[in-house]
Amino acid sequence: MEQTLITQLGDQLYDSLTQCKTVTPLSTRHPEITIEDAYHIQERLIARRLAAGEKVVGKKIGVTSRAVMNMLGVTQPDFGWLLDGMIYNEGESIEIDGLIQPRAEGEIAFVLKKDLIGPGISNADVLAATEGVMACFEIVDSRIENWKIKIQDTVSDNASCGVFVLGDRLVNPAQLDLSTCGMVLEKNGEIVGTGAGAATLGSPVNAVTWLANTLGRLGIPLKAGEVILSGSLAALIPVVKGDNLRVTIGGIGGCSVKFI
Repeated sequence: MEQTLITQLGDQLYDSLTQCKTVTPLSTRHPEITIEDAYHIQERLIARRLAAGEKVVGKKIGVTSRAVMNMLGVTQPDFGWLLDGMIYNEGESIEIDGLIQPRAEGEIAFVLKKDLIGPGISNADVLAATEGVMACFEIVDSRIENWKIKIQDTVSDNASCGVFVLGDRLVNPAQLDLSTCGMVLEKNGEIVGTGAGAATLGSPVNAVTWLANTLGRLGIPLKAGEVILSGSLAALIPVVKGDNLRVTIGGIGGCSVKFI
């Protein structure tokens, strides 16, 4: 795909983000698009956001469950960038009018205390570089019309990242088996989802190791102080104005958010 078209599509997604409107699927309009092209489009989208004053605070891993991989016809996850304009803290309210078609995911977030520079990173390296883990919500939000996405669409759209909410408790992962941590997701007081750490590539640690090695081959480090969202532990939950959500993860803690 020519650079001029990559730039054009990245700019379209940036305009979609800032104007809260959807675009028709890129993969429908340009069936020749590759995953590599999609990451270049993502780079353009992020460059526009950085130029507008946002700063990188971490990365996210998506497509970590076998069911979603099968749906999108891929055999590995994808990744996107977390920016400071996306962060919410425990209990804060999110104005839903600033999103387009949001869905909530309960996840385990990693906070790094050391750089991770792949390739060659092991799970032990990830744990040694992790200051702590916490419960979090990722509010995914596709700029693609009606979530009609293929892998090329979600990669281009920064892995469908919207905003994220961090809990208020940081826990040493060495005290836990992150693959067996159970999650309960409640919406307006009713349980709407359950899962466990194993839903994310067998363990959230596996997901962060994959990310460190994948980005390392591209010359991109995971940096000390960054937040890494390791992937959804259950199905995505649509949300509307007035919804109250809480996620609780065994041994780690909880996180709550309200949509106004």
